[in-house]
Amino acid sequence: MSLNLYNMDNLLQISKTQELMAFIATCIEATARVLGTSYKTVFERMKRVKLIDDYILPNYEVLHSESRDNIAKGLIECLNKWEEKK
Repeated sequence: MSLNLYNMDNLLQISKTQELMAFIATCIEATARVLGTSYKTVFERMKRVKLIDDYILPNYEVLHSESRDNIAKGLIECLNKWEEKK
């Protein structure tokens, strides 16, 4: 018996929460890659200034249509500005 991965019946269904968590993880990892640092460091920096709750999540619909590189560049710029304010 062969498994047809492209059969609509075989597609994995994920919740909106799971989709958002995966996107946040992608944002953190892409940002860490561009900065040349660990995802843990980026997460802590974002958490400190509430970038995930106050920027990434509210702007999900716009952000998720961008390339990972563009997202990372924009998040780095935003993160640096928000950290300056603190």
